[in-house]
Amino acid sequence: MVTVVPLRRRQWMLGATCAALATPWPLRLLANGAATAWLEGGRATPLAREAVALLNAAADDGLDPRDYDAEALARAVAAADTAPLPTAAAARLDGALTAAMQQFLHDLAHGRIDPRRIHQRYRVAARSDFDAATALQTALARGRLADAVRAAQPPLPLYGQLRAALAVYRALGTPAAWAQPLPPLPVPRGSRAGKLEPGQPWSGLPLLVQRLQVLGDLAADVPVPPRYEGAVVDAVRAFQQRHGLAVDGVVGRATVAALDVTPAARARQIELTMERLRWTPLMQAPRMIVVNVPEFELRAYEVVDGRIHVREQMRVIVGRALDTRTPLFDETMRFIEFAPYWNIPPSIARNETVPRLRRDPGYWQREGFEFVAPDGRVDTVLTADKLDAVLAGRLRIRQRPGERNALGDIKFVFPNNDNIFLHHTPGVALFERERRDFSHGCIRVEKPVELARFVMAGMPGWDEARIREAMAGGTSTTVRLAAPVPVLIAYGTVLVKNGRVHFYDDLYGHDARLDAALRGRASPAHERGSPFP
Repeated sequence: MVTVVPLRRRQWMLGATCAALATPWPLRLLANGAATAWLEGGRATPLAREAVALLNAAADDGLDPRDYDAEALARAVAAADTAPLPTAAAARLDGALTAAMQQFLHDLAHGRIDPRRIHQRYRVAARSDFDAATALQTALARGRLADAVRAAQPPLPLYGQLRAALAVYRALGTPAAWAQPLPPLPVPRGSRAGKLEPGQPWSGLPLLVQRLQVLGDLAADVPVPPRYEGAVVDAVRAFQQRHGLAVDGVVGRATVAALDVTPAARARQIELTMERLRWTPLMQAPRMIVVNVPEFELRAYEVVDGRIHVREQMRVIVGRALDTRTPLFDETMRFIEFAPYWNIPPSIARNETVPRLRRDPGYWQREGFEFVAPDGRVDTVLTADKLDAVLAGRLRIRQRPGERNALGDIKFVFPNNDNIFLHHTPGVALFERERRDFSHGCIRVEKPVELARFVMAGMPGWDEARIREAMAGGTSTTVRLAAPVPVLIAYGTVLVKNGRVHFYDDLYGHDARLDAALRGRASPAHERGSPFP
């Protein structure tokens, strides 16, 4: 007997017979005595019919049934229902069904793309607890293939919510409301940009009302008003809130751009988010911090009995989309620095700080800068020669603790190759913006005291009063966390909150990159070649 090898991507067990499969599968016998999992006497079993139904429904999970040769397998199983298949044909069908189901389960659990291809640097192997071959064996032994599918799906409430949302947006398709673009917005006197404000008439109101009704932000029985007012304004505010826009009821360029995205395009956005969830390690530890970059939000949560309980949530500021993007990775927070120094990165010193100091030497004293030599010696006197030494790498510049310090009064350290960390900031007004990509790559947090309380929970003596005292003390102090906390920098452009689907802009283009990678990859079914006409 041949030993079966667990399926790996693009390795299909073509032509395999169930004689190659390990027990305890419910084996049948072909006419020549060979064992098969899916046929009996050359005819398809109920399990074979269930398998092709599951493969054809792979799109419900954002997957592509063509990757599993679903239509050809369905035709072959239907043929086996009509008349017994010859031994060789039955063996081919049996092996192909097994390979397709294993590939489907593997893709459902682990995803179809290696995240490192699109620049995610997650260290944790996704779903290391799930093996497609073993799950299929167990399901066949019990006669319940759907059990294997449920076990393969990411064990996250958000995944199930997105799956339901995908069905809704797929059902919408691309309705007539998107067959033509919204007409130009009114241009207020003295303004160059068009915008629609409450109380104004607009020729696009019928189309606006229709789109809001299709998307569920406006009740279907609301008539088109003569002016932009009432329930339609409220519906626009609801739409803006679900799309990461300023919730002001004013229809401007950003709101129109979001309204122009068709339900079919939103369905694809949901599919891409489901793919990311398959390899984003969201539940790797009992306590975690997750920053969702496109949403500009941080959540600190605990996992209790397999359920996520959010303990703290706050706004964040992330790296600029244009040139200083925050990388996606996971690391472990091990330290907190109270009243930290800011060691200015060489690139910032070279491109920003040194040129500013040459133009405005008073900036040195105002900001509390100092030079630091390789041996640790500190020099607070500014000279042109020392600035040259900074550019040559012989000195570096750092900012002393204080109210103007760029890191604020606290820094959360999770050592990583990119030197990314969480910190507070004196520029708190930026947290009020809807779009918050203003940093050089590090992540500024809105509520540093609350975050410190979360990560220092259980550390004797570190209550809120002491945390605030250490932040305001003016003396740089590093504290090692008693229990390190994993930090995940994630990227999800679709979430479900309070039963409503929220969409966010593809800030860094990662969705577009994932979409291109999925479309450009060779289909496993195409690579192996279908054994059926």
